[in-house]
Amino acid sequence: MDSISADILKKCFIAGAKNLEANKDYINELNVFPVPDGDTGTNMTMTVMSAAKAVSEVEEPTMAAVCKAISGGSLRGARGNSGVILSQLLRGFCKVAAEQDTLTVPVLSEAFTKASETAYKAVMKPKEGTILTVAKGMSEKAAELSAEITDVEELMRLMIEHGDQVLASTPELLPVLKEAGVVDSGGQGLMTMLKGVLAALQGKEVDLRLDTTGPSANYTVSTERRPISTDDIKFGYCTEFLVQGDHEFSAEEVGGLSAFLETIGDSIVCVADDEIIKVHVHTNHPGLAFEKGLELGSLSRMKVDNMREEHEEKLIKDASKIAAMDQLKKAETKLDMKPSKQEHKECGFVTVCAGEGLAEIFSGLGADYVIEGGQTMNPSTEDILNAIELVNADNVFILPNNKNIILAAEQAAKINKDVNIFVIPTKTIPQGITALINYCDGVDPEDNAQAMTESLQTVKSGQVTYAVRHTQVDGKEIHEGDIMGIGDRGILSVGQILNETALDLIKAMADEDSELVTVYRGEGVTEEDASILCDDIRKALPSVEVELQYGGQPVYYYILSVE
Repeated sequence: MDSISADILKKCFIAGAKNLEANKDYINELNVFPVPDGDTGTNMTMTVMSAAKAVSEVEEPTMAAVCKAISGGSLRGARGNSGVILSQLLRGFCKVAAEQDTLTVPVLSEAFTKASETAYKAVMKPKEGTILTVAKGMSEKAAELSAEITDVEELMRLMIEHGDQVLASTPELLPVLKEAGVVDSGGQGLMTMLKGVLAALQGKEVDLRLDTTGPSANYTVSTERRPISTDDIKFGYCTEFLVQGDHEFSAEEVGGLSAFLETIGDSIVCVADDEIIKVHVHTNHPGLAFEKGLELGSLSRMKVDNMREEHEEKLIKDASKIAAMDQLKKAETKLDMKPSKQEHKECGFVTVCAGEGLAEIFSGLGADYVIEGGQTMNPSTEDILNAIELVNADNVFILPNNKNIILAAEQAAKINKDVNIFVIPTKTIPQGITALINYCDGVDPEDNAQAMTESLQTVKSGQVTYAVRHTQVDGKEIHEGDIMGIGDRGILSVGQILNETALDLIKAMADEDSELVTVYRGEGVTEEDASILCDDIRKALPSVEVELQYGGQPVYYYILSVE
């Protein structure tokens, strides 16, 4: 095979995405710290599945169209550092590939080189021993091989073999990996995806149907089947179709179609994605649904199933859209917000956290929009872009409150050119609260951003959780089920008793300059137990003021701050 066509690229990319999704749990387990929030595999999968869905909808593949879907889909769906870096690798590759009709060995070599260069530029301080090292190693191997071979399948095979060798060397480049006895999880994710690509390229039988029912799918259409009784069927025809327009559909157009469908049926899903509306309805009059759709554009993928005959129904769900709607409803409840643009203002604030109490705290401090997310679910670049739009301000300050969300926030800032966006590099909840407190009305936005960033040095953060596996990190032997106290620079305490381990963490964080300790109790900790911890802190550090707040956060029993 001396070249890859657009159709083959489409199939190979989807195969790679599916292989990554199938192995995401294993990749999650490679995270160095044994906390129950290992999410590299999940973030990379959700990023690539966003692109795979876009690619699967390219009905007449051209190289430019497939590359646009890969680049755009991964960029907006990027989650976490690993997901953002993966999106940049894909973006760089597509910059070169999109200009070609087919991909030959020289073109692939150039594309892989561009991929690596683009990803390195996206990271402020690139660290070797990561996915970046693996990508660079493979791009260098591809450049070396391009002068010797012309078979693209052979190029991929040899390049992947070299990538495995580079991946195996990552523990020698990052001591923390060697101490934990694992390879880099992001690099493993990249290799897993490329092996899926190679399998499809070699002609191996690969199921290219996307599993769009799980959380990895950003845009879901499923055919979940279950037996039903015909006696329960009020509307007999499961009707599905796409409406293709010549413009981006407005909320009013989609709402009008949805309202009409409610008059002729039930089980309605009516969701717009740019110039496409996906429709699902159970009705006794499919023709009426089709006619109403035709008023908005042309129809495709029309399907009608007689549920009374088949004794089953096919359900269409859109997981990411439903999740986004649920997220907006939760935000509305917590912050008294409506899922529409707020009144225009000069400055606005977007923050990220998980936990009802924490959301209320940020709201009370002036946050305009709280994205529900954090350790166990990093918001995507698109989630952040949507929040920026809803805040409707000339200047928007973003507080990621997690080191794994900062890159996605910075990516959103690059995409939105209409708003002056400041990403304050908050890595923890306490840092986010401190930054927000240090905002001053009437001060120039740039000066405020600088002051908020500088204030992060005044607070120390701690988190208390449990270990999900045996390992050795930061010189400490850790066993599954142990309680761990994690500070800004790593694991500071390990034990079997929650409050004792939390107190040890506080002692390790505090010094002679410490004045205030704030304890944010998680959803699994009673107020009584948290109060006992606060009393123990007062006894151990009598000169320090102690406050207790309800955070309601998952995963972490306590979030602690020392100022």
